[in-house]
Amino acid sequence: MSSTGGAPALDIFALRDSVIDEYKRFATSFTTIHSPDIRLQVEAIYAEERYWPEPLIQINPSYKRSTDIQSLVDGGALDPVCADIFQVKGTPLTLYKHQEQAVALAEAGESYVVTTGTGSGKSLCFFIPIVHRVLAEKRKSGQARTRAIIIYPMNALANSQLEELGKFVGNVAGAPPITFARYTGQEDAEERKRIADNPPDILLTNFMMLELLMTRQEEVDRRVIDNCVGLRFLVLDELHTYRGRQGADVALLVRRVRERLRPEKLQCIGTSATMASEGSIEDKSRVVARVASKLFSVPIPESNVIVETLERITDPTASSTSVAAALGAAIDAGISPTITNADLASHPLSVWVETRLGVTFSDVDQRWVRARPMTVTEAVVALAADSGRPEAACRAALRDLLLISSVPEQDRAQV
Repeated sequence: MSSTGGAPALDIFALRDSVIDEYKRFATSFTTIHSPDIRLQVEAIYAEERYWPEPLIQINPSYKRSTDIQSLVDGGALDPVCADIFQVKGTPLTLYKHQEQAVALAEAGESYVVTTGTGSGKSLCFFIPIVHRVLAEKRKSGQARTRAIIIYPMNALANSQLEELGKFVGNVAGAPPITFARYTGQEDAEERKRIADNPPDILLTNFMMLELLMTRQEEVDRRVIDNCVGLRFLVLDELHTYRGRQGADVALLVRRVRERLRPEKLQCIGTSATMASEGSIEDKSRVVARVASKLFSVPIPESNVIVETLERITDPTASSTSVAAALGAAIDAGISPTITNADLASHPLSVWVETRLGVTFSDVDQRWVRARPMTVTEAVVALAADSGRPEAACRAALRDLLLISSVPEQDRAQV
């Protein structure tokens, strides 16, 4: 296979084996065992792969798509300028279901938490509502002040989000309709003074820097935090990282920020990966709501915990059970490296992989949820049982499918 530009596609299985082989050589290079019986025993322990267990396989699910930015603008839910900001190459963004839910809760003045997976666009769940509200308030009052503080656990995240927000705002020609700045300790004295003199609408920071802003007596820092009086939004990104003593520190910081900035109507927003792994969605939401309410010191009901809504990407009428009879022949025939997305979506092995390694239907929640990850061997054994084919053939078929499906369709056509 080849990717754009003729470069070979990454074989993640070969990469993993290469890394593990190097680690094996490193781990076994410190001692030379001369006694045969001891050496055999040690080699047997290493052969069990106790120190380098098999990788787990889980397919990234497909998030359910909903409306687009332009439709929300047309319906009055978003400021018209949002359609100019949140677009790619002139086309307004199409939102996922959880992003639309976040916009609706924000418009209702509610505080909420978004708990969805990697690559689900959690940041848009607060950026879109914040930008909408900033635009609306600036039309009513030209007063320059900071209306939103977004707290990140790491500077790397703040830097990444600063760049992403810059791309969106850069879609609008002329003077930027909103302003934003990073204040994390990476800025020099000139930049800090500029932020104090020209309050950004949105301030990106980390909890340690916000703590310093609240306690330091330097004039520039006092002016930066004073510009936030009447704060409208307080966001904690990666909520799950605030636990233990650090979580307690952040919870106390949030309370002092609220007291210092005297907001009339502060909306608190959290984003998080999974914070509870057991029970139904309702049970998990209850845990998230309880933790978020303690951190923000505002009541956040379970109904305001937004979870991911998943959908099938392969043939929704097929399942691992219905394609079982066709699996054997599909494994025997193999998969063409130039297969189209349409053919891939209906391929028996694709259906089996998605419904066994990607998503599974929860009878309790009556919706698609993430499937339990499996080791490669567990997946191979399950496929062999369902297809009636040897495990070696099933291992090769799984590997081929996962590698081929990880390559964009236009690049597969170049093979």
